[in-house]
Amino acid sequence: MAELIIKKEGAIGWIIFSNMAKYNAMSFDMWQGLPKAFDDFEADPQVNVIVLAGDGEKAFVSGADISQFEKQRGTADAQAVYNAAVELAYTAPSRCAKPVIAKIRGICMGGGMGIAAACDIRIAASDAVFRMPAARMGLGYNYVGMERFVNLMGPANAADIFFSARKFDGAEAMRMGYVNRVVDVAQFDAEVLAYAQLIGENAPLTIKAAKRTIREIRTDSDKRDVDVVQKMVDVCFASADYKEGRTAFMEKRTPQFKGV
Repeated sequence: MAELIIKKEGAIGWIIFSNMAKYNAMSFDMWQGLPKAFDDFEADPQVNVIVLAGDGEKAFVSGADISQFEKQRGTADAQAVYNAAVELAYTAPSRCAKPVIAKIRGICMGGGMGIAAACDIRIAASDAVFRMPAARMGLGYNYVGMERFVNLMGPANAADIFFSARKFDGAEAMRMGYVNRVVDVAQFDAEVLAYAQLIGENAPLTIKAAKRTIREIRTDSDKRDVDVVQKMVDVCFASADYKEGRTAFMEKRTPQFKGV
């Protein structure tokens, strides 16, 4: 059964892509369900960080479920509906105010690369395999999607993976700037969990302001909302968490932030 598995562990919200018979390929229902999963975690005050992962050990996401293409994308109208759902799913991680980590093990191709590219942090296992196969399928990649890869990897690396449609490993993905870290499989689960927990312990208001600032910096200068960034910074300094952070530093203890 193709589905999104949603669960919480402490301050971490997990969204797990589960379609193991097809290497976690995204069904239309999975595309549609992803924005809601993010909205629910964003509204949950107990969740401070969100991790995306694939079910099992063989794949993060292998792409869209192409067996649905004839039915879901067979006409212009159907394609428009399908593409709109996919784009909402792609933008969900960046729209979310909370930090989002892509935990990439095994196959990460096509739509899987698109989802991970929209996350704030990408951590890959040493067995990760990447590919952008659009040129092998005759698919057109829209402007927003291409911009996401160019911003992340630079134009030369984006051209490489789109023109060649070749496979590449985690080490090359890190060299190109696609992933932040590559971790040996034996330590992968533990290191990703420890990193997510580290983020989850930090001041939520500070992280929220930092994520919004990064987004505004990457926005065209005539469209940036610098005022909203400054208001978020001001909220940090006026918060109980700022007082708690100062006190904990002086007392040499771990701060207990509450996001207020």
